[in-house]
Amino acid sequence: MSEALYKVLLVDDEPWNRDIIRNLGDWDELGIIVCGEAEDGEQAIQMVKELQPHLIITDMRMPGLDGVALLQTLSSQYPEIKVVVVSGYDDFNYAKHALRYRAADYLLKPVNPDELNVTLAKCTRELAKAVSASEVWEAYPASFAGEFSLFQQQARLRFNDLNLPSLREWFQQLEQKLERSEVRRPRQLARVAYELQSLLDELCISNGIPHRSEEAGLPPAAVLESISTVVEWTSDSYSLALEQLIAQRKYKNRLNLEDVKQYMQQHCMEMITLEQLAQIFFVSKEYLSKAFKKEYDVNVTDYVVQLRMTKAKEWVMDDRIPFKHIAEMTGYEDVSYFYRVFKKHFGVSPGEMRKGQHSLSALPPRMIHSGNCTWIKV
Repeated sequence: MSEALYKVLLVDDEPWNRDIIRNLGDWDELGIIVCGEAEDGEQAIQMVKELQPHLIITDMRMPGLDGVALLQTLSSQYPEIKVVVVSGYDDFNYAKHALRYRAADYLLKPVNPDELNVTLAKCTRELAKAVSASEVWEAYPASFAGEFSLFQQQARLRFNDLNLPSLREWFQQLEQKLERSEVRRPRQLARVAYELQSLLDELCISNGIPHRSEEAGLPPAAVLESISTVVEWTSDSYSLALEQLIAQRKYKNRLNLEDVKQYMQQHCMEMITLEQLAQIFFVSKEYLSKAFKKEYDVNVTDYVVQLRMTKAKEWVMDDRIPFKHIAEMTGYEDVSYFYRVFKKHFGVSPGEMRKGQHSLSALPPRMIHSGNCTWIKV
């Protein structure tokens, strides 16, 4: 039995689900101890304050404070805690979208023991790496933390859009921001570099390009001598990775519309425009629009709306999920606009659908033909 190095908190409103996780984890081998169990998000937050766990394994659908609200709180107040989401199949896209930039992993029920323990092992490695890095970094001022978080979100968008000039411009803006801030000491700059390199690791994995080496987490000591050298070192890492991704996509033999469709399905809850898709797949927007419409008998914009509304309908029928959460998860920051799109699509408002005042079965389905397949637009 190894000495426990890390503490995990289990969060689920069903005791038997917590028992399953407790029995499946190779806790001793991984150096983890189950320090507590919570029935909902509110109790979990209180136990986090008391127990200070390194890792949380949580369900998504719980009474009171649900998984979305719990993860939002953890992300803003306890970003160092690793979080693993365990959800039912029907919740998969819900969890994936709501937590896509925060959860260390998400597992489907029934939980596969091997997948669980592989995920736990990955979390312990990352925790160990973070502890090692923290020995050479220093916290930066709270006034910088919020703006830096927004900067990271912008870096993610530029990378995923394959926009190399915009990404390089972003690093110039970051350098200017650092020059105006109080983040100047080498150990503070080390933390900035480490967090950006960790983000790049995630981007490489999510875009299917080779994962970078573990040694890439922190720059050499000489790089930490100035803001400009830190930014240049980090920018070069991002540029090399993005150039590799661009080359990987650019030199495919021909446009594969199934790849486009799959990309849209994976990113439909984000801001997707025809211009972005055309840039990502290296074709003109006119060609992409015509080819997609010819193949699937629906234009790009309408297809994105179909994908979003299909998931929105599932969540609307669950009265435990607030409409505000549903709007956010389906990519609509303006709740009133989400209401209008929903009503235009289904003929009833989200509230009317949830209350069951209208029978959806009475609404005529619209058929969409694609090749040898015919499917119903809902």
